[in-house]
Amino acid sequence: MLEPALYVVATPIGNLQDMTPRAIEVLQQVELIAAEDTRHSARLMAHCGIDTRLVSVHEHNERQRIETIVHQLQSGASVALISDAGTPLISDPGYVVVKGVREAGFRVVPVPGCVAFITALSAAGLPTDRFVFEGFLPHKSSGRKQQLKGLIGESRTLIFYESPHRILASLKDMRDVFGGERVVAVARELTKTYETIHVDQLTPLIEWMEADSNQQRGEFVVLVHGVETKGEVLLDAKALEVLDILLAELPASQAASLAAKITGLKKKVLYQAALSR
Repeated sequence: MLEPALYVVATPIGNLQDMTPRAIEVLQQVELIAAEDTRHSARLMAHCGIDTRLVSVHEHNERQRIETIVHQLQSGASVALISDAGTPLISDPGYVVVKGVREAGFRVVPVPGCVAFITALSAAGLPTDRFVFEGFLPHKSSGRKQQLKGLIGESRTLIFYESPHRILASLKDMRDVFGGERVVAVARELTKTYETIHVDQLTPLIEWMEADSNQQRGEFVVLVHGVETKGEVLLDAKALEVLDILLAELPASQAASLAAKITGLKKKVLYQAALSR
C-alpha cells in the first residue's frame, strides 16, 4: 500500500523495455495516474500490464487538475504523474501540479528513469563535467538568434531540444551565431530503431542533414560544444546586450569604449566582439 503522495514517474523515451520495475510497481499500485496524453500512455500501460485509471493533465489544464489531484490525496489515495516520454516537468507539463501538491502539504516522490538530454549527453562525446540545459528554442528565427547570442560566450556544453519541423532552421541559426566551425552533436530517435548520434562541425553537419531527409525526422537533442576559454575573458549576455545597443548608434571603436566604461570589461575584448557582431 502506497502512502498518499504524488509520485513523479519517469517513462521510456522510446524503447518500452527501459521501463523500470519500480515505475511499473508504482503505476500498478496508485489509485490514479495523471498522464500528459491518456491515449499515448495507453500503449505503455497495456505493455506493462497496468490497468490504473488515467486522467489527462497537460499544459492547458494543469491548474484545473490540481484540485482533483489534491482531493485524491486528501482522501488517502496516491497519485502518479507521467508525461508522454521521459521525466515529467523536463520540457513537459507537471511543474504547476508538483508545486500545487507541495503547497497543499503533501509529499512528492520522484521515481527516476529516462531523460532524453542526459541520454544524449552520455553518448555524444562532448564535455560532460559542466553543461546547461536550455530546452526548446523560440519558434521564430529572430527569437532563436536573440537567445543564442546570449549564449555565445558560454563555456559549458549547451543542450537543446528541437522538433523535426525546425531542426534545420535552428542549426543554421546556430551556425550564423556560433560560427560554422563550432562542434555540435545531433541525437535523434534515441533508444528507437533509427537512433542516430552524429557529431561534426556545424557547416558539414548541416550539409550532411540536408543530403538525407531521413536525418530530419524524429525528435532531436542538440548538444553544442562550449567555448574553450584558454584564459581569455568571455562576455556574458548582459555585456553583449549593452554592446549591441551601442553598436546600433555608434562605430565599433566608440561603442566598445563606452561599453567598457559601463561594464568594467576591457575595451580590447569588447572591440573584438563588436567586429564580429
